[in-house]
Amino acid sequence: MKPPAYSNEGVQQISQEEGERNVATAICVQLAGRAIIRVVSRCEEAQDNCNLDLSECQLMQVPDAVYHLMRHTELKSCDLSGNVITKIPPKFAVKFSLITELNLSHNQMSKLPEELAELQELERLDISHNSFIALPPVTCRIPQLKRLLANNNSIIDVDVERLQRAPALEYVDLRENTIPPRIHDLLLVNLGKLKVELTPRQVEDWEDLNV
Repeated sequence: MKPPAYSNEGVQQISQEEGERNVATAICVQLAGRAIIRVVSRCEEAQDNCNLDLSECQLMQVPDAVYHLMRHTELKSCDLSGNVITKIPPKFAVKFSLITELNLSHNQMSKLPEELAELQELERLDISHNSFIALPPVTCRIPQLKRLLANNNSIIDVDVERLQRAPALEYVDLRENTIPPRIHDLLLVNLGKLKVELTPRQVEDWEDLNV
């Protein structure tokens, strides 16, 4: 059997395509390498200041290596914002049990693990700019949580009674969500010490008695 015949033009095209693929692969490896170096560098910084900043690190999850590098450090805060993380594993609460601040904003999360209720010292939680369609129930069970930022999601469901029973919650930001009128109005009622920030809703035509 004769080998397939290629014209000079065909050979050039194949060589060009292979060259482009090789360049693309090299760029991807280089970017991945930079991301790894950035993560390791920031873990080393956190060993000194106890504040782990992994924002803008192209993370799809918290690498196991991070837990290993931080195993002898009592973290006070953790910033995972600006990544493409879809979920936080249950072991996160065990490994970083002493943090007082957790920033998960600008990711792709739609739920939180129930184990976050074990974060006994957490006072501030930012889950803004994600993909939540309901306010995660666990946020109302974190014992010391005072500030909850959940703005700029797609939240349509909030358990108002559960929110009222949250042990320490003082402020909740729910602006720029798609909260239904009924829940929106309930959240405007006096909730004691709890302040809820909402985007003013548009009054529907059927609600306007002057129409």
